[in-house]
Amino acid sequence: MLIHMTPEPAALCNQAKWAFATRRVVRADVFGLSKKFAEAESGDLVLGRVSFIGQHKGLQLTTGRRSILYPGDFVVAACGARYAPDQFEGTAEILPKGADLLAGGGCVGRMTYKNSKVSAPTGIEPLGLLTRCDDGKINLGDYALPPRPRSTAIPVVAVFGSSMNAGKTTAATALVRGLKQAGWMVAAIKGTGTGAFGDFNSVTDAGAHYVADFTDTGMASTYQQPMVRVKAAIQTLMSEAKTQGANIVVLEIADGLFQQETAALLADAEFRTWISGVIFACGDPLAAAGGVAEMDRVGLKPAALTGILSCSPMSSTEASSATGVPVLTKQDLSDPAEASALAQALIHPTAEVA
Repeated sequence: MLIHMTPEPAALCNQAKWAFATRRVVRADVFGLSKKFAEAESGDLVLGRVSFIGQHKGLQLTTGRRSILYPGDFVVAACGARYAPDQFEGTAEILPKGADLLAGGGCVGRMTYKNSKVSAPTGIEPLGLLTRCDDGKINLGDYALPPRPRSTAIPVVAVFGSSMNAGKTTAATALVRGLKQAGWMVAAIKGTGTGAFGDFNSVTDAGAHYVADFTDTGMASTYQQPMVRVKAAIQTLMSEAKTQGANIVVLEIADGLFQQETAALLADAEFRTWISGVIFACGDPLAAAGGVAEMDRVGLKPAALTGILSCSPMSSTEASSATGVPVLTKQDLSDPAEASALAQALIHPTAEVA
């Protein structure tokens, strides 16, 4: 059943809080609402009403600020799956009886599991899937950057981690800052994860020349997306970074090495040829040893360890002794000389340098 936009639904869309994940959408394209929730797919836009407040008490807006949520608020978010061991796992489904706000950046779906330390997800009453005038559903993919092959002339420093909240974004942000101060034109790209403005804003504030993530390629989340799509998205973002004038990429890969998309990327021989080097963020020496060993299985060795581990001199010493890999703090990574030396050491001889 399709509901064309009468003044009332149109007004609801106009007053709704539009989530960060929808920032590329042209709102004038919205024409109607569909109640065919069983047909919802990842990336489809959902108009909903907040039914109760749970874990996420705010919504990240397209304007780059966080808005406090109240019961009764209207929101526009994107259907999507989520993988977050510290919070929720969820699938890209919209049930008529209710949906779950899986992430503050605007990912809505059905929660399947939650960490016992967090509250139930904020509830969303779905009012309809947004449609165009031709009755087709509006999807983030409609506004994605056009697919492009990757640029082979730009070096890439990949930031991996042992888990969620291991310090990847802090490390990536510090490295962006250091490279920027050293004169590089840095592209900061989030290759996988769930759409949110925290990482986006951090690297923007650090001075990145170009900032993008997978939402720019039409995905609210990369969880449960085909690997061919994830790889194509990373290629497109790398190419766009080069087009926009960047001469080095800092590429953050979400979650830990055993998360399914991260593990698949590491196992992919083609993907490994795209990166010039790796830094690994982790929380303790045992995680460092395990991560280094896991990457060694596919022929990668981190140029440096970092993350929460680096806050402790004792843990850093243990980790470095166990792995033979130096530990760099965020202060080290943000130092222009250190950052540039790290980048220069990782760049393939045929890559362009600053």
